[in-house]
Amino acid sequence: MIRLSLVISTYNRADRLLVALQSLVHQSADATEWECIVVDNNSTDDTRRIFEGFASCYPTLNLRMVAETAQGLSHARNRGIAESTGHIVAIIDDDERVNDRFVEAYAGFFDRHPEAVAAGGRVVPEYPSGRPGWLSRYTEVPLANPTDWGDRERLFPHGHIPAGGNMAFRRDTLLRYGGFDTSLGRVAGRLTGGEESDLFERMAADGIQFHYVPDAVIWHIIGAEKLTDDYFCRLSFNTGVSQRRRAVLHDRLTALYVGEVAKWCVTVVLAAFYLFTLRPQKGLKLVEMRIGITRGIMKKE
Repeated sequence: MIRLSLVISTYNRADRLLVALQSLVHQSADATEWECIVVDNNSTDDTRRIFEGFASCYPTLNLRMVAETAQGLSHARNRGIAESTGHIVAIIDDDERVNDRFVEAYAGFFDRHPEAVAAGGRVVPEYPSGRPGWLSRYTEVPLANPTDWGDRERLFPHGHIPAGGNMAFRRDTLLRYGGFDTSLGRVAGRLTGGEESDLFERMAADGIQFHYVPDAVIWHIIGAEKLTDDYFCRLSFNTGVSQRRRAVLHDRLTALYVGEVAKWCVTVVLAAFYLFTLRPQKGLKLVEMRIGITRGIMKKE
C-alpha cells in the first residue's frame, strides 16, 4: 500500500532533476510504501529521456512521469496531487536532493500524530560554486529559504511556515483547500511565487498548525546562475510582485504597505551595522533586495 506520494514538478532542468531522483535511490522506507510522481511542465529539453533512463535502471522504485500542459508551477503541483495515491503528499523541487530518511521521516511523523495535517522539514542551502561574499542570512531567504528549527519535532514558530521546497500534507487536506492557487507561482522563466505561502495562509486562517519534522531534510542546490546581480534583482522584484498579489487576494494591501515601511527601518539599521563591521557588500545587497521588493509591491497589475 502506498503511504506517501512524493511530487516533483520540473521544467527544463533535466540535469538537476536527475540529481533529485538519484537521492531517492537509498530511501530507508520500503519501496512498496511510497511513490514518486514527476510532473513535466512542458519541458523542451531531454527531461523525459533522462527520467525514462533513470526509471529503467531502478525498476523496483515506484516512479512515474505525467505531463501538465498548463504552464506554471501551481498547475504542475496540482496535477501531481491529483495523480497521487498516498494519504500523505510530500512536495519538493527539482533543484534539490533529499536525505535517505526523507520518506520515512514524514510517513512516521503523520502516523504518530493523527491530528497533524501539514508539515515541513529542514532546508540546507548548498552552493556548488561557492557561497558569495555578499550573501547574508537575510538575502539568503529569497534565494534558498533555509529552514532549521533544531533537532526535535515541534510546531513552526509563530509567523513562520514550511519552505515551499520541503512540505508535506495529508492528501485529503490538500484536496479540501483546492491545492495551490494557479494565479500565483512561477510560470516558465518568471520568478513570481507565493503559491505555498497563500495555501498556508488559508490553512492558518482556519486554525491549522504547521509541524516541523527535522529528519525530513533537503539540500537546496543554488547554482551559479542564481548568484548573478541580474537574477537577484529580478528575484527581489518578483518577490514584491508576489507579495502584492497575495495581499490583494486576502484584502490586506494596507497592512502590506505598513509592513514594508517597518522592514525598511530594519534594513537601514542592518545595512549600517554591516557597514560599520566592514562588510559593505552584505549591506548594499540587503538594500538592493529591499528596493527590488518595494518596487514589486508598488507595481499595479
